[in-house]
Amino acid sequence: MHAFVYPIALIDDPDGGFVMACRDLPEAITQAENRAQALEEAEGALQAAIEMRIQDGTAIPTASRPRRGELLVAVPIGTAMKAALYLAMREQGVSKSELARRLGVNEKEARRMLDPRHSTKVPALEHALHILGKRAELRVNGL
Repeated sequence: MHAFVYPIALIDDPDGGFVMACRDLPEAITQAENRAQALEEAEGALQAAIEMRIQDGTAIPTASRPRRGELLVAVPIGTAMKAALYLAMREQGVSKSELARRLGVNEKEARRMLDPRHSTKVPALEHALHILGKRAELRVNGL
């Protein structure tokens, strides 16, 4: 099971505001003037890090347990769905061509499913995950 909710540290910046850092995705680092903005910026930084890893064909780490003082920040749902599909394909050694064949679609459409710049509808991603023997679940938590 993959949960795309990562622990982040908000560090007081001596010049004011906060710096956000993520142990699991060290390239996801950003800063903000206040705590609320820092959490919003953290989501964007995590999203960019995950998207970059999909584009580069590199591993997406499993989220670690939060340490004392860390906050949990979720990756946007669309990005989490694409990441789940990407990981399922990697785990099973399924290429984009093979995914397209299994889905009965053009390879271009299968490539778009993993393209962060392309808005793929959730039902299409759910179907692709299902074809790979996976199921997406949504959990809603309080802030």
